Amino acid sequence: MDILKSEIIIPAAAFLSVVAIGILVMLLWKRKKKMQDVKLQDSIWAGTDEAQPDRKTHFPKFLENIGNIASHGHASTTLWEQLIQAGYLGTRTPAIYTGIKMLLFVVGIVGTAILILPMEMNFAKKITLISLGGTIPFFIPNIVILIQRSKRRSEIRQHLPEAVDLLEICVSSGIGLDMAWNMVSNEIQHVSPVLAGEMALTNFEIHLGANRAESMRHMAGRTGAEELSSLASILIQTDRFGTSIAAALREFAASMRVERSFRAEESAEKMAVKLVIIMVLFIFPAITVILAGPAAISIAKVMIFGD
Repeated sequence: MDILKSEIIIPAAAFLSVVAIGILVMLLWKRKKKMQDVKLQDSIWAGTDEAQPDRKTHFPKFLENIGNIASHGHASTTLWEQLIQAGYLGTRTPAIYTGIKMLLFVVGIVGTAILILPMEMNFAKKITLISLGGTIPFFIPNIVILIQRSKRRSEIRQHLPEAVDLLEICVSSGIGLDMAWNMVSNEIQHVSPVLAGEMALTNFEIHLGANRAESMRHMAGRTGAEELSSLASILIQTDRFGTSIAAALREFAASMRVERSFRAEESAEKMAVKLVIIMVLFIFPAITVILAGPAAISIAKVMIFGD
């Protein structure tokens, strides 16, 4: 009877754990898709969520409560920076993020305990495996945030030279910097939503009365991209010293293209080393079996049968 219960309970617990992790991953993906519209609303800047009553579903609210209990209602500055650079700007995001981590930890502990406890092994090994089963899912949100930050930086780094070119063309034709900034953000919306969103958010902040230099620094801090920080410094210096904005943007775009070319060459050089590992693990064994296999079979026949 106990064996029958184990055969039913263990697969069911494993299935529920996988389903729970899948639901959490889908929720993160859904929040990423909708963040572009959310971050331009006044409620983000006002620090309130009254403008989004439909987003307060029961499950995110449940995760938010768990996160507030775990973090005592205060998120660290490092966590805020990581979430902002990953594109999650909502005021509830740190609490939901912490709640997801805690829920994954509990699900991992419970699921691993159900799988490990019926097995015959010493108690210390069971405790170690159960701890690992809770720790590994606990760090899944960290990996997701790290991937999101890397993707956003890569997209900005890829499309920023073209955006700077458009900005330089608009400024050279006599359009003001603020109007040119707004036009470029609208133009590249379908090419690079991340860069367009950050430019639109910066323009929105300027319209609210913030200083252009401060807004530029905020944009560089939200993305963590060094290129945007350099662009902000160039625009601030040209505005301060009265130099030509068009010439500065032209030189900056050219330097970014050179840097992008260097990064492509570096990636090509690294690719050879990465391919060696793949060849050793997957290609060479297959080639060895194909070339040496018939000879090995013939030698084995001769040694066994003597023919």
